[in-house]
Amino acid sequence: MEEKIKELISSNLRKDTPDFRPGDTVKVYFKIKDIVIDEKKKTKEIKEKIQPFEGIVIARKHGKGISATFTVRKIVDGIGVEKIFPLHSPLIEKIEVIKRGKVRRAKLYYLRKAKGKKAKIKERKTEKTNNNERKTLENEQDSLENNEK
Repeated sequence: MEEKIKELISSNLRKDTPDFRPGDTVKVYFKIKDIVIDEKKKTKEIKEKIQPFEGIVIARKHGKGISATFTVRKIVDGIGVEKIFPLHSPLIEKIEVIKRGKVRRAKLYYLRKAKGKKAKIKERKTEKTNNNERKTLENEQDSLENNEK
């Protein structure tokens, strides 16, 4: 019985989720179903569209399993809007990481009360940029050594 449950769960897990943490700015493309009622023809039509939701990840909960969720917060016309997305939902088309944030907390609930400069999150330098900087520094040092000879 347990094997069947594990098999069912593993078949529904997403494999294309990017690596993101609290503090990162993400864009979540979420499928929404609209019901259009035509009164003249007396028909109902279900339309599906993809709606992007861009904001800061303020929390990730419940690990990496099937019940994993993440909370995204954005500010619309001065009002904070939060959405909780199931990580492995089939309604999520894709998740894009736009910016990496540098934070020291796992849950960023303090952003709900923060305003102005305190609500900003510094950008985290990735390993790729550090490696590129190291390579340019090494190239500069090599060229200086060659010039001295």
